[in-house]
Amino acid sequence: MPKVQINGIDLFYDIKGTGEPLLLIAGFLCDHAYWSLIMPSLTSQYQVIRLDNRGMGRSSAPETPYNLKQMASDIAALLDHIAIDKVHLAGHSMGAQIAQEFALAHPEKVQSLMLLSSLAKGDGLFNSIIETWGDLPSNVNLKLYEKVVLPWIFTDAFYSIPGMIEGLIEFAIRYPFPPATHSLYHHSRAMLDCDTTNRLQQIHCPTLVLVGKQDILTPPKFSQQLAQGIPNAELVVLDGGGHGFLIESPDAVVSAILNFLRKLKPAYTNFGF
Repeated sequence: MPKVQINGIDLFYDIKGTGEPLLLIAGFLCDHAYWSLIMPSLTSQYQVIRLDNRGMGRSSAPETPYNLKQMASDIAALLDHIAIDKVHLAGHSMGAQIAQEFALAHPEKVQSLMLLSSLAKGDGLFNSIIETWGDLPSNVNLKLYEKVVLPWIFTDAFYSIPGMIEGLIEFAIRYPFPPATHSLYHHSRAMLDCDTTNRLQQIHCPTLVLVGKQDILTPPKFSQQLAQGIPNAELVVLDGGGHGFLIESPDAVVSAILNFLRKLKPAYTNFGF
């Protein structure tokens, strides 16, 4: 799997499938593998590009602070490197914050935008949670960190599945590319510094705003704000799933994504020729 040197870092990326390019941006604490459960459905119809944001997975993790505009610039440089001019762009949580910055900085490169479980700006509760998530890794081990984070990500129904949460924690502990402590701090501060509220009206591409009804980290009110602010946005609220619906409700998520993308394809009329 390839890496490219851009903007002073090594950026890891992965390309699978054929069709129109679809680029996926993962969120806080996650790398490209977070999209794995919906990849088969996407790669059967699209050329899917995933990456590890700077500070995550197999990409470089500089000690210096990160910001979301910088991470959007990393994506622009990646697209230039692989010679792709325009993409459908999807991001989850922090990844959707990056996607907003990318769409604002490079509107000519975005065919459509999908913002999953995201926000334009955090409120007091959200900011307090994210600040804590950035501070904690230097004070607790990974197992305890996951135990603190996961209740904000998954629903009670998901917690009620025997062994599910324990299995996710064990997976995180054994994962060969864990995030560095300083990366989580820098990512958390990048999220806190982001505010697209007064710029949303500048996003003019077709946009899907998707959120789980039971999302307690980025509740539907944040997605409603995004959909109201972006001129061509469609809001979809899924009945099942919380913030981590890419893991908890992957079928519903990929169905919503594909339905949205399908509506963008031109309709051809059969004239009987």
